[in-house]
Amino acid sequence: MSLARPLLLLTLCATLAGCGGFRESRLNPLNWFGRSQPREAVVVAAQPGDPRPLVETVVGMSVEPMPGGAILRARGLAPTQGWWAAELVRAETATEGALVYEFRLLPPVGPADVNTPQSREVDVAIFVSDYKLEQVREIVVQGATNARSARR
Repeated sequence: MSLARPLLLLTLCATLAGCGGFRESRLNPLNWFGRSQPREAVVVAAQPGDPRPLVETVVGMSVEPMPGGAILRARGLAPTQGWWAAELVRAETATEGALVYEFRLLPPVGPADVNTPQSREVDVAIFVSDYKLEQVREIVVQGATNARSARR
């Protein structure tokens, strides 16, 4: 009985010491997607029936893991204030292993001020299930002038 405790303690310490690399491993869901990077736009087929234009510039994006999937957040910069009805719209593409979204929104109804860049920023988010993320290596959010991506 007296030998069992130190042996158990030694086994526990060795096991915990081996887990230190888990933080950086691909098995850790928090490491699935890194920080977003600027990327060239992906060629996608035209979306019939969606009159909303693309946001002028995609300023940032992030992929936040959560149970059952991830939340994809994007921030865009519109040319003026008052843009609304923002949404990330899935785009069909032939690029294997990439999930591409277009950042679409509607222009203001009347005249709008330009003002500061912060006042023209628009945030949007969408939940992406684990099922959709199974074969995905990269997520891309596209605007009119640029795109941003996060890779596994």
